[in-house]
Amino acid sequence: MSLRKDVSLDELARVGNVAQFVSFSPDPIQPRQEFSRVVGFDANHKFSSLSDALRSLLERSPEGTINLRSFTPDSPRSRDFHYGLADLGQIEGLVRSMSADGLFVIANETVDVSDGGVSGVIQGGVAEFAPDDTPRCVEKGGTASLPLDWALALVETVYGIPVETVDAGRGRLEFSIHPKPRGWRQSHTLMWEYEGSDSAPAMAAVKWPNRFSRLIGDKTFGLLIADVMGLPVPRTTCISRRIAPFTFGEATSSKEIWTRTCPREQEPGRYTTVKGWLDPFCLLNGEDPTGEAISAVLSQAAVPASFAGAAITDARGEVVVEGIAGEGDRFMLGQKVPERLPRNIVDDVESFYHRTKERLGPVRFEWVHDGERVWIVQLHKGATDSAASTLVPGEAERWETFDVSSGLEELRNLLHRLPLGVGVRIRGEVGLTSHFADLLRKHQRPARLSESSAA
Repeated sequence: MSLRKDVSLDELARVGNVAQFVSFSPDPIQPRQEFSRVVGFDANHKFSSLSDALRSLLERSPEGTINLRSFTPDSPRSRDFHYGLADLGQIEGLVRSMSADGLFVIANETVDVSDGGVSGVIQGGVAEFAPDDTPRCVEKGGTASLPLDWALALVETVYGIPVETVDAGRGRLEFSIHPKPRGWRQSHTLMWEYEGSDSAPAMAAVKWPNRFSRLIGDKTFGLLIADVMGLPVPRTTCISRRIAPFTFGEATSSKEIWTRTCPREQEPGRYTTVKGWLDPFCLLNGEDPTGEAISAVLSQAAVPASFAGAAITDARGEVVVEGIAGEGDRFMLGQKVPERLPRNIVDDVESFYHRTKERLGPVRFEWVHDGERVWIVQLHKGATDSAASTLVPGEAERWETFDVSSGLEELRNLLHRLPLGVGVRIRGEVGLTSHFADLLRKHQRPARLSESSAA
């Protein structure tokens, strides 16, 4: 038999932080206070009156508002729900009305779910979460889904705070994490509801883009996944639009840095990546003045590059490793063709590929080798349809020829203006792992290397 909702909340408050609340049982004349957790008062402090309880809660709510949730003893599911109330007289009237109707009522501080934090659920060794939402976000699409240890490490890195939750075991714990202290214990983690369960351990569906990766940027999320997996990631500072700057990764032997724009979703080669420091705020304002495309700017430690390139999973499910000697930015932009790489470099990259694929499934990543080991500088999930001379499979009514010497932006423009049914033949040498190939795959436009290029 499940506990009544306010009883369950009282039990949870004994072991962790909960949003400030006062609960009432129904009475046709005067609602009876049951439980309370209000900052500055002892647990289950009995207030002198209904008005005193609601006033005390309202005064201590950071948003200056409270919510009212009602339910019946035989069902924990909410009945009437009122959000963001600020008028004490209105609040008291609603509590009295619902109580007279035989409903239990919980009054709790309003919690801003759009403060840059996340909400979600922990169950069966998996954490799922999203920003700008309540724990019910898991009932929608686009939540981040990670093994619990990965999720805790990632969230603690991003917010710089420990995640304080009870061990959910096989049970289901609803939680939220906030940049500012919240709740009765004034910590950064709130626990909303716990339900015991005998369900088997779950499997995380690790994939991005998701709602959280869009918050911090596609590159940032991929690098954080690489970091929590224990792969070498150059020391990276993320300067986000909505979250305080945070740093992760390992120091390299170089004192130089790369400045990398970080779109909400992968946009191959579209926005600035440059060696050296640029003003991130000027960069954001210049390349994305509306704030809709770029989530962050990354300052990443440079790796002294002996070789650099990319690795993908091709249409046959096999790894393709390409690169050049030195830094790989010109290769990725299609300005230099793949070179024959030393066997030991290929072996090192393939080793990282198989290690990553074992945990994530098919992946794509950009790498730099400093002569001693591989560093991951971008990580994406998923296989490609590319193989040999076919960059994107499919037939076309006719084919448009594009010369790689025209540049990546001209290809982007061409793809936007080409009508349906037209494929692209690429003239010139370009790698299957380059931004040229990535852009064609993103647009799902049938694309092949011309015969002279593939020869």
